[in-house]
Amino acid sequence: MTVRLKRAYDPPGDGDGLRVLVDRLWPRGLAKAEAHVDFWAREVAPSTALRRWFGHDPARWSEFQSRYEAELSDNRAALASLRTRIGASPATLLYAGRDSEHTHAIVLARALERLAE
Repeated sequence: MTVRLKRAYDPPGDGDGLRVLVDRLWPRGLAKAEAHVDFWAREVAPSTALRRWFGHDPARWSEFQSRYEAELSDNRAALASLRTRIGASPATLLYAGRDSEHTHAIVLARALERLAE
């Protein structure tokens, strides 16, 4: 399984494979026809409360990762369902945030890779 990360606003690429939107909310200003999303996995996105608490503040990144991993542990069925849907194919997790170093998609990709082991 190969999982890549990409902003939802970036154009699709030939190597994207299955394009999975992993945000709880649809990205602002992005038309569904232009997004080229194959699947919207909003149930594995951080909870609204966690997302609001984090507020994309890099100072909260470490704690955010821990809290989000705990949420994913409590939501194993949805995580396993996403893992099954991806299968052995390449996949790209799409997120809307601008900060590519402090995005929940990183934590989610690690969780999916652990399931693949």
